Amino acid sequence: MYYDELKNKVFFEPLGQDVNQLYIISGYATPNMASWLIKNIKRSTEKSIDIHLIVGMVPYDGLSVPIHNGFVELMTKELPAGVNSFTCSYVFEGSPVHSKVYIWSKDGKPVYAFSGSANFTQPAFSSNRREVIFRCNPEQAMEYFNRIESDCIYCNHAEVEEYIILYPVHTILDRENKTISPVESAGIPSVTLSLLARGGETGRKSGLNWGQRKRRNPNEAYIPLPAKIARSGFFPLEETHFTVVTDDGHNLILRVEQENNKAITTPLSNAQLGEYFRNRLGLANGEYVWKQNLLNYGRTDVTFYKLDDEQYYMDFSV
Repeated sequence: MYYDELKNKVFFEPLGQDVNQLYIISGYATPNMASWLIKNIKRSTEKSIDIHLIVGMVPYDGLSVPIHNGFVELMTKELPAGVNSFTCSYVFEGSPVHSKVYIWSKDGKPVYAFSGSANFTQPAFSSNRREVIFRCNPEQAMEYFNRIESDCIYCNHAEVEEYIILYPVHTILDRENKTISPVESAGIPSVTLSLLARGGETGRKSGLNWGQRKRRNPNEAYIPLPAKIARSGFFPLEETHFTVVTDDGHNLILRVEQENNKAITTPLSNAQLGEYFRNRLGLANGEYVWKQNLLNYGRTDVTFYKLDDEQYYMDFSV
């Protein structure tokens, strides 16, 4: 039985062995956890890992639109070094699956397997939750995975929305327009962050222009986070990933990083955030962002609303 250091026991210690695939069955799962694992695998191995995830309780609970969109994004976006591929499937036929099983294999041959109470979510693998994990028979676990997989549909299947229930982004958000009304926003914790540097201009090689350096992707960007807000508890720290729904209907997975938690960026590729803002500003990919570009657009800051511990709404509307 393992009940301490579950992240290391389940995800990182096995990487020291001859494995190259991770198969996961989890009743509940989030793209934030998948993003976190993808980001951290490359720190622990030089191998290229394939990750296969089955989300089991979809027939019972359905999925929120941000969680579904987050999984689709991870399946379609280019992944960082260390992870060769990521696939996500939903159980849609037969009974819901509440199991939590983690199987490491080498070219399809199971080597290690774990089962227990921990869902594939960040809270379940944090020090703030009591969970247990047991070693189990890898061949039996792989056989179980294969049986469950036959009742699944890929999250990016063209007709997936005909087979699963997707519910609104959040109860306070308008279903169609994905906006927060002034009345509803009054009771939601929020912060407004400037996109300008201290001198009143955009950062020359920071902020939205973080990548404007030699041998860097010019789209790389971050949102400056003042120390006072970083210490306030509004955003999760310690490399926790969180989902953001934007006012124009996009999904982004973000995290707070850099020294003294001074930056918010997209962890799997720092360029995703820069591409998003340049698109909103009507600029070409990689183009330098000036203060005048923001003024022409209509605002020089962005507002975050905290919907829950892992889900935020980002308003960059004029």
